[in-house]
Amino acid sequence: MEQQKLPNVTIAIVLAILSYVCCCMSGIPAVIMSGIGLFLVKKDEKTFMENPELYSNHSQLKTAKILTIIGLVLGILYLCYTIYAIQSMGGWDAYMEKTQEIMEQFGVEE
Repeated sequence: MEQQKLPNVTIAIVLAILSYVCCCMSGIPAVIMSGIGLFLVKKDEKTFMENPELYSNHSQLKTAKILTIIGLVLGILYLCYTIYAIQSMGGWDAYMEKTQEIMEQFGVEE
């Protein structure tokens, strides 16, 4: 019988890479993409464990799992940093005032 490829490995790797790229956008997109990728990896792991001799790309599944976990950790760390930065400025209102001052300084219209 010919071996098949696990269906969600490529998607999980793409989501993990995108989570690295989106990590610097407050961390929320990175956490979401990594979470979805990790869900897909867990689903494929379950599929693989049911019938391991049918699938040929288990090593890619391990790589996808590692990448999604790293993306998730980086996203969570950056999200925590963002929350800390907002709180150290004096809360959400002070953060929005500071953002407004910066926008006015650079001449950006709302």
